Amino acid sequence: MKILTVFLMMMAGVISASAQCAMCKATLENNISNGHIGIAAGINFGILYLFAAPYLFVSVLAYLWYRTSKRNAEKSIERNWAG
Repeated sequence: MKILTVFLMMMAGVISASAQCAMCKATLENNISNGHIGIAAGINFGILYLFAAPYLFVSVLAYLWYRTSKRNAEKSIERNWAG
């Protein structure tokens, strides 16, 4: 439960992230000054997507590893009782 809470707090901090590279920042500043806010929102959403995707992938792999490990441990216990 603690891990989930820490993960959610980290993801909440990501929501306020904005573009960091020089070209993205210049594009965003130019578009915002001209009143085109939609482009800035799209670029920031893309940055957040690219940030979150690897963590999601690693989390799924960790869950699958945990589930497989747990099943193998249960099978090992069953074999010890039977044999």
